[in-house]
Amino acid sequence: MTGEKQYDVIIVGGGNAALTAALASANEGAKTLMVEKAPEYLRGGNSYFTGGLFRFAYEGLEDILGVLDEMSEEEQAGIDVGSYNQAAFYSDIMRVTEGLSDPQLIQTLVGQSYPTMKWMKDEGVPWILAYGRQAFRHEGILRFWGGLIVEAVGAGKGLSDGLFEIVEKRGVDVRYETKATTLRTDNQGRIVGLTVKDSSGFQDLDSDSVILACGGFEANPEMRTRYLGPGWELAKVRGTQFNTGDGIRMALDIGAQSFGHWSGCHAVAWDLNAPPTGDRNVADLFQKHSYPFGLIVNVEGNRFVDEGADFRNYTYAKYGREILFQPQRAAFQIFDQKTKHLLRDEYSVAQVSMAESNTIEGLAEGLDIDKDQLVKTIAEFNGAVQEGEFNPTVLDGKHTEGIEPPKSNWAVPIDEPPYLGYAVTCGITFTFGGLKINDTTHVLDTEDYAIPGLYAAGELTGGLFYHNYPGGSGLMAGAVFGKIAGGEAARYALSGE
Repeated sequence: MTGEKQYDVIIVGGGNAALTAALASANEGAKTLMVEKAPEYLRGGNSYFTGGLFRFAYEGLEDILGVLDEMSEEEQAGIDVGSYNQAAFYSDIMRVTEGLSDPQLIQTLVGQSYPTMKWMKDEGVPWILAYGRQAFRHEGILRFWGGLIVEAVGAGKGLSDGLFEIVEKRGVDVRYETKATTLRTDNQGRIVGLTVKDSSGFQDLDSDSVILACGGFEANPEMRTRYLGPGWELAKVRGTQFNTGDGIRMALDIGAQSFGHWSGCHAVAWDLNAPPTGDRNVADLFQKHSYPFGLIVNVEGNRFVDEGADFRNYTYAKYGREILFQPQRAAFQIFDQKTKHLLRDEYSVAQVSMAESNTIEGLAEGLDIDKDQLVKTIAEFNGAVQEGEFNPTVLDGKHTEGIEPPKSNWAVPIDEPPYLGYAVTCGITFTFGGLKINDTTHVLDTEDYAIPGLYAAGELTGGLFYHNYPGGSGLMAGAVFGKIAGGEAARYALSGE
């Protein structure tokens, strides 16, 4: 192995966290390299497969206008964005993670969320309101809900392609089909570079700092089974096939501290017949997230979760786990014509696994569900629905009584044919366990000291999410901590310390 051109900062990865880190590093004047394991045509990490939604704190419409390019007065008059302040964002994370998230990291995420959105806009990332995903018309007004209302133009693909174009214009070098294998340190434990492997073999790259931003271990069946538990090797992977835990392993090998919820992950309802890993054309449209307005049953015809426990933003990331452990790892979302208009766009893609029938018996046959039990389950559910106003823009309290599990909100009888059923399984998005960092993204060793020159951002950092997460927090965390990491790594390298 021979030395190569000197870089100030080397970033491992090619998703949202890596790209924002590269941009921040280049802005500091550092000579910056990104090494991406994937070929160029498969670049972008998990970010490419997302809907591009970012959760951030804002006080009202004026703040939203501050991150959008333009919005007419007529458009402003027809929407209600509400407000979602820092206290609400912080509270939501702590609530859904059972109070386990690292307070210091969450305070940084929440406090830097809006400034980071503004920074990305100023750097050339365009944003739009998420009309198709996060708004329902109620009393003539489009009301946005759940604190998640802005997405990147072009969703994950637009975000990824746009950021790559920006960083390349800033002079960041990108090497594709280049796998990072080893972090190089001197005899004092400081980072001095990285060993990589490409088509020509192993090479040593010299740098003063390294940022790890190459995802978790969600695409590694062996690691999923070891840390998440038996059965997880059978889950479908929503995103990239290249997130196999390389960055975590390299850091642990030089004494980094493991941290976070190693047996936890983000997993959702995913089309039953989706491919084993992400499809770059369908992207996130294999997901099925309108279940709060219907029922979820297994192949035996039984319900097993409270579909209306909360806004889907706060339940979808944990319900995939529930589906994985149902018979045949399958579940079915059932709707009638009363709520069909509320189904998200993903229910209309050509690749959807669904059935339609004028009878519940016919629907059961079309989906291969136990017919008698499905008929019984729906009859019992319909009989348990209580009176009240149905309102999809709020937790409406329209619930069931006398059945288990209950449905806490948006409970309406399934009685208006034709009936629709969608077949889903578990799709894993990312893993929650990873490396311990501080609020400046320095990777810490097992004694809580910063490893000089080593930084991390994105899915491979631990301590942010436990059990669950609020939708849109992952991309926001990647950008917040990616931006911080890029600046910190560049300043460290340029300081000559």
